[in-house]
Amino acid sequence: MPVRTARRLAALALVMTTATVARAQAFDHAPFDALLRKHVVNGMVNYDAFKAAPEFGGYLKALAATDPATLARDEQLAFWINAYNAYTIQLIIAHGETESIRNINKTLFLKLKGPWAEPLATVGGKAYTLDDIEHRIIRPTYKEPRIHFALVCAAMGCPPLRSEAYTGARLGAQLDDQGAQFILKSPGKNRVDVASRTLYHSMIFGYYKEDFGGSVKDAAKFMARWYPDGPEKQLLLSGDFKAVQTEYDWTLNSQANAKKLAQR
Repeated sequence: MPVRTARRLAALALVMTTATVARAQAFDHAPFDALLRKHVVNGMVNYDAFKAAPEFGGYLKALAATDPATLARDEQLAFWINAYNAYTIQLIIAHGETESIRNINKTLFLKLKGPWAEPLATVGGKAYTLDDIEHRIIRPTYKEPRIHFALVCAAMGCPPLRSEAYTGARLGAQLDDQGAQFILKSPGKNRVDVASRTLYHSMIFGYYKEDFGGSVKDAAKFMARWYPDGPEKQLLLSGDFKAVQTEYDWTLNSQANAKKLAQR
């Protein structure tokens, strides 16, 4: 084989390999993104619309056929967050639940693990529960506290479901914005009362305190990064406050339920 031909073949092989790697480092979340933009408003979900959309089933099939290990790290995390949120929506749809996710797999006579133990999520040909995705994959693998502002368990007390899919390219900015939405713009869940030196905080910061440093005071320091310089931030950083956990609302985060609450 002539040297020039060999070089051309080698160059072509390099281009093809580079293109293959680039494709392997991204996953197309566009179908889910379009559905979220259309059917999620202020964090509230139109579950009937997701049920009726054939694109949603197509997206779940794509998740089921993809091994996220082939993706770059941020793409992997974005993939798993989207998978958790998408399969949570599917769980609600599959059970026809309209009131609360905690009604799923609930019985008066047998103690079951509830909705988070149902192996309905298929990824890369393997079945997972929502607990598997959150506690056995995302938390130990990526060690990213901000995921608690992005994983939405279909309840009003959760952070708001984002009206767009997560992507590896924008993941950091998206998680930071979710933190702002949850910490600064959800006073019923999190707020700082300087006058009484009290931090009112979501159950998330207590239940997952090890992810934020090990204590509620550590979680407060983590929360402080979203506050501008001022008395609220200084109080959180000082640790000299009383911590009060706010009530977690397990009402389904549906647009129908949001409308009912607005009419009361």
